[in-house]
Parts: sequence; C-alpha cells; structure tokens
Amino acid sequence: MNSIAFDMFTVALAKGALLQESVSMFSNVGLDFSAVLEDSNRQLMVPSACGRAKAMLVRNSDVPVYVAYGQAQLGIVGFDVLQEQKLQVANLVDLGFGTCRMSVAVKSSSGYLSASELPPNCRVASKFTNCAKKFFDEIDLPVELVHLSGSVELGPITGMAEAIVDLVATGRTLRDNGLVEIEELFKSSARLVGHPLSLRLDEGNLQVIIDSIQTQSLINYSPDGKQ
Repeated sequence: MNSIAFDMFTVALAKGALLQESVSMFSNVGLDFSAVLEDSNRQLMVPSACGRAKAMLVRNSDVPVYVAYGQAQLGIVGFDVLQEQKLQVANLVDLGFGTCRMSVAVKSSSGYLSASELPPNCRVASKFTNCAKKFFDEIDLPVELVHLSGSVELGPITGMAEAIVDLVATGRTLRDNGLVEIEELFKSSARLVGHPLSLRLDEGNLQVIIDSIQTQSLINYSPDGKQ
C-alpha cells in the first residue's frame, strides 16, 4: 500500500503586533493556527488544525534566530529586524502588513532639518544600533551610539542624546513627546522568511505554502498587483 508522507514543518510567529495578521495569512493558505490567539492558550508550540505544521510563538527579534538555526523552516518578522540582525535567512515575500519606517528624530525645537546637520560625535539613542551605525557611516558622520531597549524618545527629552533612530508608524508618539522626524532610513513591513537549507531540500511542501502566501499577499495588500 502506497502512502504520501510529508514532514511536519515549523513556522515561527512573532508575538505582538504582527501575530493577528500572520495567523490570518496562514489561515488563508490552509494552515489554521488560530489557537495561538485564544486568551486561554499558554502553549508556545501549537499544531495547525490539519496537522501539517506547527507554530512556534516567539519574540519578534527571535524569529530570524530560530529560522537561521533551522528550528523553524518558515517565519514572519519585520524587515527592521532583518536589517538589524543580518542573519542567514531567506527573505521570501513582502507581506504588506505591519508597515512602518525607520527614521532619525530630534527635538522639535532643535532646528535640525536633516541628519547631516547633527554635530559630529553627538550621541544617538536607538534600539537598532546596527541600522543606525550603517546609516551614519554612509553619510560619513561620526556619532556615539547609545543602545536603549525601549522608550528611546527619552534620549533627547532628558538631554542624554541629540537624536534617536527608531521605528515610526503614525508619528504620534514622537509628536506627543516633542520630537520630529528629520530623515528616513528605510521602510519596513512584515516579511516571510525561510531557512535556506530547508528550502534547498524541500520536495515541494514548503514551496506550495510560499507560493500561496505570495499570491495572497498580492491580493490583500497590492491593489495594483505590484509589491
């Protein structure tokens, strides 16, 4: 008796802002991970309803780590995290949700209109120090980077830093704290990523999911049919 066998694969899903739409995206291509959204759920590994895959619930910044080391074959993570970590994962699909931008911001009263106007060797606070370093290196401006894990707006407010590099969605938090954007580093959105070796060894199971997600993302987030 012949039977078709497949290996269950693992998807790394980020807790927080991306989770709802990530679960919806996979549901649209036949993988139901909705159990992770239930208030009663305390499991960090949840199988899909069909039994073909399981979801791993991790912090946004840990998604590329689990994918890079092969503990997850696919994952969804913000492009900002990929730019900051530069781990060996395949950036497969721009999913079109979770959009924001990485920007330089300063106090509204500072008078700075662009990042190049910042004084050499000034302090810049950021959670994304690798992205910040790359940007300031590219504009040939030496700065002292100060790593903060949250509430980076306090850097300029307290006088500890002249500027910040941070993710901006609506800009409301900046405005409410007397800050203003002066330069954009890059735009960010949720990305489907994959483990390179798993993709090379794939016999079609992963590619079917990737292709379906590619199609679904174009339908949902690209009215003109282009990413």
